[in-house]
Amino acid sequence: MAEINAANAGTFAFDDKFKVNRLGYGTMQLTGPGTWGPYRDPESGIKVIKQALDYGVNFFDTADSYGPWFADRYLAAGLKGAANRDQIFISDKVGQTRQGPNIWTPHGEANYLRQQVEVSMMTLGIDHEDLVFLHRIDSHFSIAEQVGELKKLQDEGKIKHIGLSQVTVAEIKEAQKVAKIDAIENLYNVADHRDDDVLDYAETQNMAFLPWFPLATGKLAQPGSELSTMADKYQVSPAQIALAWLLKRSKNVLPIPGTSSVDHLADNVAAANVELSDTDFKTLSDLSK
Repeated sequence: MAEINAANAGTFAFDDKFKVNRLGYGTMQLTGPGTWGPYRDPESGIKVIKQALDYGVNFFDTADSYGPWFADRYLAAGLKGAANRDQIFISDKVGQTRQGPNIWTPHGEANYLRQQVEVSMMTLGIDHEDLVFLHRIDSHFSIAEQVGELKKLQDEGKIKHIGLSQVTVAEIKEAQKVAKIDAIENLYNVADHRDDDVLDYAETQNMAFLPWFPLATGKLAQPGSELSTMADKYQVSPAQIALAWLLKRSKNVLPIPGTSSVDHLADNVAAANVELSDTDFKTLSDLSK
């Protein structure tokens, strides 16, 4: 059995200092129902984060709106005291407000975005953000105003890299007039790649592309799914096939599957060992057509 190590997925360089293992971890599931409130077993959630570190994961994706704040607290606790803490890269998100379970309301006022960055740094126990995404573009404010505030924070040394979430190519180009955009986070998986054009553009710009819901919250990995036959062929789980497809899709893709289970974590990270053939990759790519 191959070693479970996120490094087997290859790396992506954000800059000269940070070269992350491409298979990361997302904290969204470490919350209550509807991404609201505390996780039912915080100690278990913290244990998953510590185990992710043991599996070589050095790229963690979070947002203050997860909970809100609860996922950030568990992430901070899980990373506390890590021997390689200075080599762990965190991507964060700002620009969403929460009013209850499954309710998400964009808010892009400059002062609010700045407050979110400042509070997130305190919550995570850091003196700067490695990467901050504008979680959603707020139509009440221009892209220039919203990205411009993140650029000011970057100029102040509080943000290293700026990203955008759930955007079009046109919106990315508009944002690029204001600041250097280093990452995109859009809905994307083997069964839903309507944003192929966004991924392709991100690749031409050397931007990281984080596919959220890489497993469609587990639906793609269910027994009897389209991936089952392929999984049987490779003698791995359907989830590993779905993640292997993403890793092969482009070298700038950084999957961030989230889980609250140590067993599922091991299964997800083991996807780094799966090498799909070109034929099987095309077969899977045609699933959503």
